[in-house]
Amino acid sequence: MSIEKVREYFKKFNIENKIKEFSVSSATVELAAKALGCDEARIAKTLSFKTDEDVILIVTAGDVKIDNSKYKSNFHKKAKMLQYDEVEPLVGHKVGGVCPFAVNQKVKIYLDNSLKRFETVFPACGSANSAIELTIEELEKYTQFDSWIDVCKLKD
Repeated sequence: MSIEKVREYFKKFNIENKIKEFSVSSATVELAAKALGCDEARIAKTLSFKTDEDVILIVTAGDVKIDNSKYKSNFHKKAKMLQYDEVEPLVGHKVGGVCPFAVNQKVKIYLDNSLKRFETVFPACGSANSAIELTIEELEKYTQFDSWIDVCKLKD
């Protein structure tokens, strides 16, 4: 199970006990916010994309969406999300539990600037009913991210 991979990964930081597991689904931003009792914007959603040579994850605030022109300007390609059946084999987590922790080797991770307005955010932990509350500094530390980027805009 992916959550076990994440729990094992977090052991080296001694934070595996901070993972919250729910009796309800947290597979979408709306469901995660409801399970946590927080604003949807504070859910750190992880989106999976494919470029010609790389699988990339972009972690964004829950109230934004990818701005195609910003994405193209940053990655020099049109945004192409992974297909449902590609996510688990390429990333290492199933849809609904995709997170920036304990991912497959060579997956590149980017954090979107939309997250910086919060003191803490809630990314998933590898399952469709889990999350962890992290400060932005902790998110940086535990994700082994490549860089901060600006590829989002507020949802309409």
